[in-house]
Amino acid sequence: MATKAYILIKVKTGRTKDVLQALKKLAGVEQAHSCFGQPDIFLFISVQDERSLSDVVITKIHQIEGVEETDTHIVADS
Repeated sequence: MATKAYILIKVKTGRTKDVLQALKKLAGVEQAHSCFGQPDIFLFISVQDERSLSDVVITKIHQIEGVEETDTHIVADS
């Protein structure tokens, strides 16, 4: 079963558009939206498992120029 998560992303001033475009290119990203206020971007992603999620956050999202901070919330199946 896939692991789904919401990732809230804080971005450096003036970089939101560039970060959003880079995020939309990542495998598993189903939705990515910039918002007013904090966080700057809400991302919804579906990946194979929690290890894959960790890999995406640490080795891909955190490497995007302009990303300052992430807050990941794994979806709990009911």
